[in-house]
Amino acid sequence: MCKTVHIRGKVFSGTGEGAKFIELPWVKSQIKEKLGFTPYPGTLNIKLDDESVKIRKMLEKVKAIEILPIAGYCAGKCFMARIGEKMECAVILPQISDYPEDVIEIVAPLNLRKKISIKDGDCIEIKIMLE
Repeated sequence: MCKTVHIRGKVFSGTGEGAKFIELPWVKSQIKEKLGFTPYPGTLNIKLDDESVKIRKMLEKVKAIEILPIAGYCAGKCFMARIGEKMECAVILPQISDYPEDVIEIVAPLNLRKKISIKDGDCIEIKIMLE
């Protein structure tokens, strides 16, 4: 039986690094194999509220789906997630020492901004499934 946690935050535009990472063949193939979908070439960046930062810190310590790097790249911890009732996606926590603790990235099989009509500054809630 899966346990779920909910996190909240605001959508913001990133630097485009997530898109470059998702497009790497070894990342794309692991996402397809381990998460069950081919990722849209980009991530949705969420700046977490204070309570959700605490949950994100907890996520660093629990079992996750791992994206294993090739030499010179970082690993990623992933959790299957949902936005609303039907929009399946995954939360990715890049395993970089200086990555902001109040930020998560979401990957999905389609452009989430267009699909659910969200823009920078919009609040969003993500339901994360834990094993």
